[in-house]
Amino acid sequence: MPFPSTNPALERALAAQGYAEPTPVQSAVLEADPAADLLVSAQTGSGKTVAYGLGFAATLLGDSETFERAAAPLALVVAPTRELALQVFAELKWLYAETGARLASCVGGMDPRAERRALENGAHIVVGTPGRLRDHIERGAFDTSALRVVVLDEADEMLDLGFREDLEFILDASPAERRTLLFSATIAREIATMAKRYQRDALRIDTLVRNEPHGDIEYRAMVVAPNEIEHATVNVLRLFEARAAIVFCATREAVRHLHASLTERGFSAVALSGELSQNERSRALQALRDGRSRVCVATDVAARGLDLPDLSLVIHADLPQNSATLLHRSGRTGRAGRKGVSVLLVGFNRRRKAEMLISGARVDVAWSGPPTTEDIRQRDVARLLEDPILATEPSAADAAMAEALLQGRTAEQLAAAFAHLYRKNLPEPEDLFDGGREVFQPRERREREPYDRNAERGERPPRGEKPRRDGVEGAVWFRINVGREKNADPKWLIPLICRQGHVTKADIGLIKIFDRDTRFEILPEAAARFGEHVAVPPVEGGLKITPADAPFAKGPPRDRDSDQGDRPAKKPFGKKPFPKKDFGSKDGPKKDFAPKDFGSKDGPKKDFGKKPFAKKPFAKKDGPPGAGPKGPKKKFKAG
Repeated sequence: MPFPSTNPALERALAAQGYAEPTPVQSAVLEADPAADLLVSAQTGSGKTVAYGLGFAATLLGDSETFERAAAPLALVVAPTRELALQVFAELKWLYAETGARLASCVGGMDPRAERRALENGAHIVVGTPGRLRDHIERGAFDTSALRVVVLDEADEMLDLGFREDLEFILDASPAERRTLLFSATIAREIATMAKRYQRDALRIDTLVRNEPHGDIEYRAMVVAPNEIEHATVNVLRLFEARAAIVFCATREAVRHLHASLTERGFSAVALSGELSQNERSRALQALRDGRSRVCVATDVAARGLDLPDLSLVIHADLPQNSATLLHRSGRTGRAGRKGVSVLLVGFNRRRKAEMLISGARVDVAWSGPPTTEDIRQRDVARLLEDPILATEPSAADAAMAEALLQGRTAEQLAAAFAHLYRKNLPEPEDLFDGGREVFQPRERREREPYDRNAERGERPPRGEKPRRDGVEGAVWFRINVGREKNADPKWLIPLICRQGHVTKADIGLIKIFDRDTRFEILPEAAARFGEHVAVPPVEGGLKITPADAPFAKGPPRDRDSDQGDRPAKKPFGKKPFPKKDFGSKDGPKKDFAPKDFGSKDGPKKDFGKKPFAKKPFAKKDGPPGAGPKGPKKKFKAG
């Protein structure tokens, strides 16, 4: 179905870009009332930018094919990130190229003075991010009085990023009679509340079922050891050899580490994170578009709104937080009818979370182990045989060189040299553990039997006696050289055992912690695999895991050759009993504690008083009383 009739200038621009048929969201927007507010839910990569670019053309141009002299802006498009804003700016620029429209961009990380000059010189359409747009409005550089249309692109992401106040400020500053077009991947409660407040009788357009996955994306889940996620990323990149791929990490530090690791292994990779400047981000994206780089390592925030050409592979090195993020990450590929692959790298200890994410996203996932070295070698051979260079007619210079090479050399030697040159610049795959494809099949949910209160219960142990927990039959016991003296605890022992031995928590049986070591069971089906991996030193923190002959109920037997040493003899605990005095008993004599006679009312009382203190006159040792040190005191008469 061809595009409906729109403005002739826009129709010529669409034809020049090779647009023959509209996408579902474009058809729905063009068929709607050109004066109504729209609330549109559409998946990423469905052509939303061209949809609202065509949708507000009648509001801006009317019946004219060109704009008048630029004054105050007529249309405003708000995007959540700098990359998406610049991408929208580029799309609208070619779409309105023949109308004489002047566009201005206002995004964070760019020179604000240049943006203010562009706004002062006049612009018909402004594209920007919420924070920078609010800054220009508050400073008086952006006049919103003439706005006829305001578009909120990916409004759900802007709310997730905390731009609610900025969006409300921008909408409150624009004229009340404007058109408001709100585009969002999902219409959540917050989006519906904003639409009810700032839109007038908005027309709801749904082009997808809620949380519907992309039909052009193949989902795969590869279960790997937790400490081999980085190596698994290398093998997945080598297996597909995509023209462009993106690897998602959870944190900036993880992006830096993985980017450095891939670059060291020979991949042409770039990194995208929030700490980069706008110029650095622009150079990285341009390298991907030009083909100078083939891998982009990014966080969720940095990769929002990215539309990279030929992006056919998405790798989730760190699992997303929720199902919506899984769909959004995967939506970077499979755009505009192109096919794509989304690979989840699931550690043994994160399998339950991965199953919950997949169930919430409602996608069909093929479970498997990580790509092996043999798988990658076979794929390299297939790609080499399908290379167009083998079917190209050789030139005269190439034929002469081939004839010179054939002199004195066999065809096998030339083929081996050609294969060596082909593989010379390819990164080497990593040797990964693959525990068997049958282990990675999705587990079926067991139906619980209804609870019957009248059912007979088994015999309970006597009160105060704990039930005995027996080990698993056929399990193999191992020993780790840390015990109760060094605060050994299953909370950190179990993850360490799983990481080191490439097993899951379900493969571990009993755990017995002693003073100087800890013994634990590994189920029979995982014991051989566990023994192979723990035999390769070192274990984390200098610990050592070795096989144990048998479990012990009260601790291991004494071994003179063991590294535990001799335990000193225990000293008797406690003190000698304190002898109690005999105060008599009920039947025996008691000591007479009769009170002493202190006298009574009629009897004599003992005199406890003290003798009166007699004052002595001050006198010299040998002189009479009243004499001073040198004799009697002299008397003086007044007068």
